[in-house]
Amino acid sequence: MTFAFRDASSHALTPYGWDDVWEAEFAPYAAQGLVPGRVVRVDRDQCDLATPAGPVRADTALVMPPDPMKVVCTGDWAAVDAAGDPLFVRALLPRRTAFVRSTSSKRSEGQVLAANTDYAVVCVSLAADLDLGRLERFVSLAWESGARPVVVLTKADTVADTAFLRADAEAAAPGVDVLVVSSATGEGLDALTAVIGDGTSVLLGQSGAGKSTLTNALVGHDVQEVQATRDADGKGRHTTTTRDLRVLPGGGSVVDTPGLRGVGLWDAQQGVGQVFAEIEEMAAECRFQDCAHETEPGCAVRAALDDGRLTHRRLDSYRKLLRENAWIASRTDQRLRAEMRREWKMRSAAGREMYERKRGGGGGHRRTV
Repeated sequence: MTFAFRDASSHALTPYGWDDVWEAEFAPYAAQGLVPGRVVRVDRDQCDLATPAGPVRADTALVMPPDPMKVVCTGDWAAVDAAGDPLFVRALLPRRTAFVRSTSSKRSEGQVLAANTDYAVVCVSLAADLDLGRLERFVSLAWESGARPVVVLTKADTVADTAFLRADAEAAAPGVDVLVVSSATGEGLDALTAVIGDGTSVLLGQSGAGKSTLTNALVGHDVQEVQATRDADGKGRHTTTTRDLRVLPGGGSVVDTPGLRGVGLWDAQQGVGQVFAEIEEMAAECRFQDCAHETEPGCAVRAALDDGRLTHRRLDSYRKLLRENAWIASRTDQRLRAEMRREWKMRSAAGREMYERKRGGGGGHRRTV
């Protein structure tokens, strides 16, 4: 099977995000007679790519390493055979960004949901209760990915007044654009297009968040199947089962993703720090550098709780995400895991010593040897 790759210009990939930097990075592969392509869908051991000569399907067997973080993913830029039956992906260009979550498996592996995206669009349905903790979790991963986070409150037509919900979302995601959108009425679509129209976006969120409907609205026609959400809780079924990259008519492209029941953190300490930047700034003013923000004197974080500048919900969410991220890191990094074990043993020993001192000081009978 032969395609007219050499007669086609790589500028045909511009709508998919191709630029001069990608072209420069691809130069060594072009010298080998390979052609560029962007992965628009992965299907087991094959993938669909957009190439200068049009769409092709290629085998990924040659670029499927044991590390799950390095397997072919929607959004990757690849070097593809110019001829062959079947065609093969020969190499992947280094990723600029990658949205990664921890898998639900006990192996504590990371899973790349989309690569080389410029915007990570977190979709939250207003037809259900606004879960601020989940929103903070998604935005933490979005910051960590290297892409620019955008929060989209979907299904605005189901709520009479969205102002207070938007304010809550903005407080949970400081520094992030929060847009109110209705795919049914068209509200907010122009504003969203203006934000993401110059790059590649990945839509993220739970089932029923309206990602597929939003994709259809952005593309201008139905490219994704949609299903009604349950009236009882506003949740949806997994309509989308693959991650597909589609070009938008006004510029840019979008990756729709299946609904995520769980989204575990994966090496997201910096992302968590950006979401809770105000807490980290407060902590820098504490008297002690290792302040746990509990009973220590001169704690700026406790002072912010007392005067209402910080809520207990937000501090609890911050602590929860930090603990989870540390736990995931400890399971994947032997050195860090060993350090955490040593720290735990030291704390346990200190606790036992304090307990024994209290027993001795309280007049209790001590056993002598």
